[in-house]
Amino acid sequence: MGAAGSFPAAQITFDRFHVVKLLNEAMNQVRIIERKRQDALKGHKYTFLRNEENLSDKQEKSLAEMIKLSPTPGEAYRLKVLFNDLWDMPDKPTAEAFLRKGRVAVELAEIPAFLKFANTIRAHGLGVVHFVISRITNGILDGINSKIQLAKRRARGYRNINNFINMIYFLCGKLKFDSLPYTF
Repeated sequence: MGAAGSFPAAQITFDRFHVVKLLNEAMNQVRIIERKRQDALKGHKYTFLRNEENLSDKQEKSLAEMIKLSPTPGEAYRLKVLFNDLWDMPDKPTAEAFLRKGRVAVELAEIPAFLKFANTIRAHGLGVVHFVISRITNGILDGINSKIQLAKRRARGYRNINNFINMIYFLCGKLKFDSLPYTF
């Protein structure tokens, strides 16, 4: 019995982090392809990957110049900015309409990397919209998993699964040992 059988009322939610990661990967693929045609794009990976509000004045100026020089990365950046507006949608119908509009914009642009991104969003759109409503993320679970993997690497493996489980409780359980009496 899977998760759907055990939790029939649960809704699948796709974390914003993972959707933005796919979006940035599509942007970077466009930049890499265009970089082969335009030497001026060299060294500007993060100019295209950063959000508009995080760009310095110098980066904004160079981004505008690169968009004039090569329109495909400019259109890709416009689509990236468009999809990042999804996270500000107030409700489910608005978010669904926004995704439909975004997919149409991608289809009109005909950029292969973004078409792949749009197909992924089409296949998992309901889960993306659930994040817009619930704002539930996997951040805490990813952090706990990181601690567990680090413990496994430090020990270079455990001979006994119970020792590994105890180490997980020790690292992730936020246990307070300062209140225990010291007895030897």
